[in-house]
Amino acid sequence: MKVYKEVINRYKKKMLRLDHVVGVGYGIKEKHGKKTGEKAIVILVDKKLPPEKLRKKDLVPQSLGDYKTDVIEVGELNFLQLRTNRMRPAQPGVSIGHYKISAGTLGAIVKDRKTGEPLILSNNHVLANITNGHDGRAELGDPILQPGAYDDGSRPDDVIGRLKRFVPVKRGSGEPQCSVAIAARNVINFLIHLIKPTYSVKLLKEEGSNLVDCAVAKPNSSKDVKASILEIGEVRGVKEPEVGMEVQKSGRTSGLTRGEVLAVGVTVEVNMSESEVAVFNDQFITEAISKPGDSGSLVLDMENNAIGLLFAGSEKATVCNRITNVLNQLEVTF
Repeated sequence: MKVYKEVINRYKKKMLRLDHVVGVGYGIKEKHGKKTGEKAIVILVDKKLPPEKLRKKDLVPQSLGDYKTDVIEVGELNFLQLRTNRMRPAQPGVSIGHYKISAGTLGAIVKDRKTGEPLILSNNHVLANITNGHDGRAELGDPILQPGAYDDGSRPDDVIGRLKRFVPVKRGSGEPQCSVAIAARNVINFLIHLIKPTYSVKLLKEEGSNLVDCAVAKPNSSKDVKASILEIGEVRGVKEPEVGMEVQKSGRTSGLTRGEVLAVGVTVEVNMSESEVAVFNDQFITEAISKPGDSGSLVLDMENNAIGLLFAGSEKATVCNRITNVLNQLEVTF
């Protein structure tokens, strides 16, 4: 024990000066993912790169003292904060929400395709209060709280930004707001009650189907947000979901979870309230990787390519928008 401690103490300062090295310790060397049984000095790096992509002076030596070295990628190490706390800069995976809602998840930091400005990505029902654009539920410029109101976020101290853009959510059915429709319903019910007092009719409106549940907010300052997703890291690219693909997400409620894509090209009905249902086309379904409050989480493959935006689910499955649809509808990019 004293021998490896002496080696660590002798070389730790030198190793920590190497690019990407974040720690030094003692362990058992691995080869092709399996333990070899050989004792080693373990070099922890935030990102494992091939030698040709490193400067010569940043290469980890093959051995230190009498021990061989083994390089292990551990990602960017941060203090483990509660995802429901106030965080500045705020990272994807934490609590956020329109000031009128409870709380959802900050999904990602994206860029406006025209201006390049950083924007906060999440669901319409997280950042814009499930608005269809003409119901008064939200307006551009509305304050966005981090953490969300359910997690004690309040105005003005916790306002991280303002609602910038949203894709309206169309109700599949619900009570009409039109005064003409309401008047017609009342007349019909008056006539029915003359014959059958215990009978009445209800008119339902049809607004159409949806492709996405998404919105973006402009942060007060670019310094108030950070692109690296909690426990996952940076988004490396964009891919389409495939059946059987292993995916991951970082959310406000259930943290880092993983699962498998079960179906793609899905049309699904989602309950918005006791009386309203919204229809969504071209979605994909995964195993249950979410809980209430995880809405807005970015869904990625295991190589950190974004594939979807989580917006609904149950105890048995999770429903996601295809990320390419989200990016196109909002005119943003990573």
